[in-house]
Amino acid sequence: MNEMTSLPTIPRIYTAVAEWLSIMVFVQVLNHQRRLKGIQLVLTAAAGLAALSLELTLTDDLPVAFWIPSMVGAMAIMYGILCACCDLSPLSAGYCCVRAFLVSELAASLSWQLYYFYSKYLTGDGQRYGNLISASLVFLAVFAVQWWLERRYNDDGRCDPVRPRTFLSVLAIGVLAFTVSNLSFVDANTPFTSQFTTEIYNIRTLVDLGGVAILYAFHIQHRELHMKYELDAIHNVLETQYVQYRQSRESIEVINRKYHDLKHQIAALRAEPDARRRGEWLDAMESDIAAYEAQNKTGNSVLDTVLTGKSLYCQKHQINLTCVADGTLLDFMDVMDICTIFGNALDNAIESVLQLKDKEQRLIHLSVSGQKGFLLIQVENYYGGELKFENGLPVSTKGDDKFHGFGVKSIRYSAERYGGTVGITTENHWFHLKILIPLPAGREERK
Repeated sequence: MNEMTSLPTIPRIYTAVAEWLSIMVFVQVLNHQRRLKGIQLVLTAAAGLAALSLELTLTDDLPVAFWIPSMVGAMAIMYGILCACCDLSPLSAGYCCVRAFLVSELAASLSWQLYYFYSKYLTGDGQRYGNLISASLVFLAVFAVQWWLERRYNDDGRCDPVRPRTFLSVLAIGVLAFTVSNLSFVDANTPFTSQFTTEIYNIRTLVDLGGVAILYAFHIQHRELHMKYELDAIHNVLETQYVQYRQSRESIEVINRKYHDLKHQIAALRAEPDARRRGEWLDAMESDIAAYEAQNKTGNSVLDTVLTGKSLYCQKHQINLTCVADGTLLDFMDVMDICTIFGNALDNAIESVLQLKDKEQRLIHLSVSGQKGFLLIQVENYYGGELKFENGLPVSTKGDDKFHGFGVKSIRYSAERYGGTVGITTENHWFHLKILIPLPAGREERK
């Protein structure tokens, strides 16, 4: 590559700073998936900048055959910084890294092109510091726009799950844009390159800009499709829980009628002289009473219905479900939201404890209370083995990760409608789901 050696090229230290700034934008935006904080984050970021600077400056004078490998090495360091600072899947980290790399290429290229254009008007200290001033202003503008765009389309501080096909599409766009933008530095005698310095810089900047624009258009579409898919799945969960509520209510009405009939059975029992038949009647009555005892009286009819249906299921599968709930605190909530929160929370807990072979460990506890102006809902259950989390949600044990977490997501969706939050913690094989929702003004005092 003879042409490349004759062209003034971007100082490698500036390229290293651009790549570091670009990847740190993602670290800052993905704050809910950040695994490091405070001094650990600062030291890791500083080590990443040092590694990028060292790698790019040491490979500055190598032959062109080593130029592409050196850029791949820089991208690998960017990937390592992102994985060290944030809890991301390999595909999600790669998806973000490709986009960050191309933005850094655009920033470095644009700053050098502007400097090259104005350098002929500069003399003395102006030429000496012109590149630094150009890089500072362009980096500030480019990475501020990058931060704004990432915040706009990652407002929850998380990276959406990325499928292999999505990652390969982004990787192909990134590789194509990088290749075409730098082709003139490798071979100036092609239909897509130029032998003139100004045109070479124009091609590089414009192709990088086009590549970044395409990547962000792709990202916006990916984000919108994921949100649509997620909302559809959450609404399906909502509908399912509401259908379960209606079925439970019908079952409870049957139980109530059966309980009412017990009065007549008792009268007949007293008149029955045969001890054997009396024993059979008593066994049947005991079974009916056990079913009726599964009903919960919390002060909220919707919660009572949901709990009764789950309690009957737990009795059948030898699950110990305990409940301490003030249902009157839920009066301000919509029926659908109550069904969603409690139905999904209990379904997840039941699914977890059913995997335990020791029936003594099948423990679930639900509590509903008011604390300092907040509605506090806690669901706790014992679990065995190890739980894995992705994007702050427990990974599904059903074998299809594509559908994992929608129960918790629907709970979060319903809680956030009232300004609430959802938190998940684990300790000593106990899974804790905590939901905090602000109570309406004066609601707790009227309790």
